[in-house]
Amino acid sequence: MITSSKEMNPEILNKTLTAKLFHNLCQVDLQRSAWHPPFSGEKKSKDNKNSDPGQGMSKLPLSAAVLKWIALVTMITDHIGASFLKYFFAANGRYEPFSTAYEVFRDIGRIAFPIYIFLLIEGYTRTRNVSRYLLRMGLFALLSEVPFDLAFYDKALYLNKQNVFFTLFIGLITIHAMDSIASEGSIESARGGAAKQKHLPRLYFVFCDIGLIALAAAVAFFLKTDYGYVGICAICAVYLLRRYPILAGVLCVVILLRSSPREIYAAAAIIPLSLYNGKRGRQLKYFFYLAYPVHLFILWLIRFPLGI
Repeated sequence: MITSSKEMNPEILNKTLTAKLFHNLCQVDLQRSAWHPPFSGEKKSKDNKNSDPGQGMSKLPLSAAVLKWIALVTMITDHIGASFLKYFFAANGRYEPFSTAYEVFRDIGRIAFPIYIFLLIEGYTRTRNVSRYLLRMGLFALLSEVPFDLAFYDKALYLNKQNVFFTLFIGLITIHAMDSIASEGSIESARGGAAKQKHLPRLYFVFCDIGLIALAAAVAFFLKTDYGYVGICAICAVYLLRRYPILAGVLCVVILLRSSPREIYAAAAIIPLSLYNGKRGRQLKYFFYLAYPVHLFILWLIRFPLGI
């Protein structure tokens, strides 16, 4: 066996191997730290007994699954008003007497979008495969377009408005790009066999974030997605302020007010979000994805034979 000219003391060898192992673990930790901590709490650490994001909030009653149900029910309520009640009452000449019911359904529906923004960010911070998450969002955006157009515009393809999945998809791409740029400047790279710490000014990341948000907002505006550029700004604002949930929720509502004064009712979403316990709950993974296009198609099927 070939050995070095100097035999190494076993004790020194153990210390050296321990040091290398510790260094490698630190490298892994740095790479994980490049991802921002979950919206619900801080990242796990050995020195923090409450390292589980849900542990400090275990007494709160609402899991992510419950939030999904709240978002789904309020969204369907909104769509019943926008896709059925409005056309039904108008077609029967009784829109004015029943306008209050229509307004109430639409106001209840304002709760859904802020919760979906929260769930989007929570899902992003917790997913093990961002590419698969992006693919899933993009796929359901495409699958939902025909039911969306039928439910709201009575056309199989209506290019002047795209469903909200496209807004969430563009928002997800944007926050992932922001996160990737931030990660590049915060972790060590070992090119050429030597570890070098990247030193980039904080202002650089600020301009990058602004540029990415502006680009994504422009894309949403020109594609005419639901909530448009306002939705993109709301998603990015909540993501950047995810460590301050209440402030993020308030800013989200303020931004959404840009699209309609009715969005003031979106503030009600802060209540269930503040009761989130950081736990997944019982997940019906694809049910909540499929529920969006399916319920829109059902609403159109109900209206179609009525001729409205």
